[in-house]
Amino acid sequence: MADEKIQKLRAEIDRIDHDLLSLVSERGKKASQIGRIKRALKAGFYVPEREEKILGRLRKLNRGPFGDEAVQTIFREILSASLALESPLTVAYLGPEATFTHLAGIRRFGLSAQFLPQPSIQQVFQEVELKRVDFGVVPIENSTEGVVSYTLDLFAEHPLKICGEIKLPVTHNLLSMEAELKDIQKVYSHPHALAQCRSWLDVHLPNVQVIGEASTARAALVAKGQKGAAAIASEYASTHYGLNLLARHIEDHPNNFTRFVVVGHQECGRTGNDKTSVMFSTKDEVGVLYRLLGPIARARINLTKIESRPLKGRAWEYIFFIDMDGHKDDARVKKALQSMTKLCSFLKVLGSYPKSS
Repeated sequence: MADEKIQKLRAEIDRIDHDLLSLVSERGKKASQIGRIKRALKAGFYVPEREEKILGRLRKLNRGPFGDEAVQTIFREILSASLALESPLTVAYLGPEATFTHLAGIRRFGLSAQFLPQPSIQQVFQEVELKRVDFGVVPIENSTEGVVSYTLDLFAEHPLKICGEIKLPVTHNLLSMEAELKDIQKVYSHPHALAQCRSWLDVHLPNVQVIGEASTARAALVAKGQKGAAAIASEYASTHYGLNLLARHIEDHPNNFTRFVVVGHQECGRTGNDKTSVMFSTKDEVGVLYRLLGPIARARINLTKIESRPLKGRAWEYIFFIDMDGHKDDARVKKALQSMTKLCSFLKVLGSYPKSS
């Protein structure tokens, strides 16, 4: 009796799969039609705010049994494949393959995008600025180690926009060709990853040499070719590079997230759940920063981040970076930015974009 019920349910699942494939194929045909219209109009193919509205609507409609994360992952791939029918996206990221930046790119654009690894964050910016790729993905801050200062500095040097953000939970793992922890003599990883696992290393590998690398995936490549070496990297890197997973989740803080931003040339429209990033330099006056932030406070705009970086070539002068809730075209945000401009040496809106879900 149980076998008969299982067979009946499997037959129903097969029918549902058939219907799903038909519907997905129909969606693909509609996407191709939109692509032809956009080509004729010479319009952009990727519209982040449209994608976010689709995913947001699906999250609201979801009644289970799949969780919102699962539903979003499924439809992200459908959206990615549909966009590839219109025009395949090219995305530069800090490589090699299997870095957390690569994983963030996949999470944002899906597997149907074409991902192009770059040797440095600066090269990612250059590839996007020269329009050799559509977008770039770069890390900008970690929940435990703070901002990636180099990324902030590059925004001052390159005329690119922030077109989106990805908040990725980061879990670090110890990978090696060795089979046991006692055989590890050196540990390689990106300096931020090493810092995020400092306590674990002090307890479990107190006498090993710790060496910084350009990325976690580069560290995995080094560990793959060196006896007695290990890398701190993603679990995906262990399967991608064929390394043994000696220890899982070795980060010191379990609630460890890294925020990545998508850089490009295009502006994003409003979704109703947006964030605006601004870069500015102040005039050298007493209380100027207080007066600059006043319009934001009076407009009751939530300021979610403020950072300062030295202004290159000008001693004791600084560039400030702020994130605030809202879109630059919202009346309150627009008015606050206009008031701030009057007190700034310069002010640049880096972008308004959908908040990471």
